[in-house]
Amino acid sequence: MIKVTVLYPNEEEKKFDHGYWTTTHLNLVQSLLGPMGLVNGEMEKGVSGTDPNAPAPFIAVAHLYFNKVEEVHAAFMEHGKAIIGDIANYTDIKPQFQISETLL
Repeated sequence: MIKVTVLYPNEEEKKFDHGYWTTTHLNLVQSLLGPMGLVNGEMEKGVSGTDPNAPAPFIAVAHLYFNKVEEVHAAFMEHGKAIIGDIANYTDIKPQFQISETLL
């Protein structure tokens, strides 16, 4: 299984609209990437660091699952511009991306 992780660092004075992200952006991602091999997706809202009084290092994290790395690259080659273009509608944080192979 291939996992695409999108991390949004929790930066002071930056905005992040979780409502838009979990509805409009998620619908866009599913509609574009579903036919291209997207198997499942998860979205997380950061709560805290290991110290319950410390802010979470990431305000949000998304995980997108595909069966093959080739599906990931084909999907983002075709639809990446539209997906990345929508980011400004919910945040001014520059996301970090990682593509991984799950081992367990």
